[in-house]
Amino acid sequence: MAFGAVAFGLLARANALRRAAVTVAAVYPVAYLWDWYTLEVGVFAIPLRTGVELFGIPLEEHLFMVVVPALVLGVHETLASWRAEERTPGEGGR
Repeated sequence: MAFGAVAFGLLARANALRRAAVTVAAVYPVAYLWDWYTLEVGVFAIPLRTGVELFGIPLEEHLFMVVVPALVLGVHETLASWRAEERTPGEGGR
């Protein structure tokens, strides 16, 4: 939950919530299929679970597939906005 809050904060600060939502929505189906398949064939197991499953995978995996890309995009967008601010000339000098 803390990482989700950090991701939301970074995306809000960079004014990138909508762009991130579109990207996460585009990546989510691929991530879901990958997780479902690897759990089905036994590539990995998740021993510590809440016990709640949605569409064949644990709730934790669904959250992971949303929060991690959002956090990465939040860091990226924040860094990009800082770079853009550095390139913008200050108003006090003219």
